[in-house]
Amino acid sequence: MSKILIEFGIPRKLVRLVKMSLTETYSRVRVGKNVSGRFPIRNGLKQGDALTPMLFNFALKYATRKVQVNRDGLKLNGTHQVLAYADNVNILGGSIHTLKENAEALVAATREIGLEVSADKTKYMVMSRDQNAGRVQSVRIDNSTFERVQEFKYLGTTLTNQNSIAEEIKSRLR
Repeated sequence: MSKILIEFGIPRKLVRLVKMSLTETYSRVRVGKNVSGRFPIRNGLKQGDALTPMLFNFALKYATRKVQVNRDGLKLNGTHQVLAYADNVNILGGSIHTLKENAEALVAATREIGLEVSADKTKYMVMSRDQNAGRVQSVRIDNSTFERVQEFKYLGTTLTNQNSIAEEIKSRLR
């Protein structure tokens, strides 16, 4: 995490303070009225810590920057490949090949910093007017298989492979 913060230009003094707050931390678990003994937190960020969302955002931005290196991807409003908000990430690609390359780069970058892409929650969708585009039904990266979908919800909006707003309008009228 220190390396990432330094790369983003955070002053070394603040990086040291953050590092101190993440080392030698302990936690307890409460179930009902019972509280466990103290145990060390060896990796990850502390849940509920005020720094956690900011540190997660730095880590995710670091990983998505690595994906942005592949400039063959689809451009959306002048930018490339990745849309990220909180822990929702969309990878764009003009072809299945580019999409797979970008997904591989994201998986590798997140692994490097200790994050993990959830294969169960990861899907892909081909948005194209060409009905024959991306006939592949699943994309395999490492030991994970990502399922192809015809539509998905992102930030509350339904996106479809035909780029149709009909489903979105129906859901808003309900």
